[in-house]
Amino acid sequence: MRVINSVTNEQLGVMQVGLALKHARALGLDLIEVAPKAQPPVCRIVDFGKFRYDLSKQEKENKNTAGRVKEVKFRVNIDQHDYVTKMRRAEAFLDAGNKLKIHLQFRGREMAHQNLGMDVVHRVREDLATMGHVDMMPKLVGRAIGMTLSPLPAEKRKRKFSKAGDVTPEEPVEAEADD
Repeated sequence: MRVINSVTNEQLGVMQVGLALKHARALGLDLIEVAPKAQPPVCRIVDFGKFRYDLSKQEKENKNTAGRVKEVKFRVNIDQHDYVTKMRRAEAFLDAGNKLKIHLQFRGREMAHQNLGMDVVHRVREDLATMGHVDMMPKLVGRAIGMTLSPLPAEKRKRKFSKAGDVTPEEPVEAEADD
């Protein structure tokens, strides 16, 4: 098996299990198999308590980002500029790996025009299709329409809204030549 000393990140080479265990005990550490299916299998010489602590820390960190839900609120008669600003925020939330809740609130007589509210929510859904997928389809609950989106994998995300002057990843900036 291939043995790596985690303290110094030094590869000790390929050795027998007994010799690797003896080497780990001499350092006062433990031998842990990290890649059993590799050819040859890979083991690390580490402090087992610290190893478990680092694993639990990583799991906790991964769990927090996946479960966080951000909310963007809309109104039926939203102006174009306000819409674009809210869409930028929504894209930023999805780009950070957060779930996104779209909330459209009706007030007063706006309830008579629920179709206009649904149109706004469907427009949001179409505009964010390159950043996330819909978990919960738009649904009217009381005086509000709610929809939930989850982010797409990072390599499939493509931002549609950006501030003037911002550079999106797909638009490389060319350096200006000095005359």
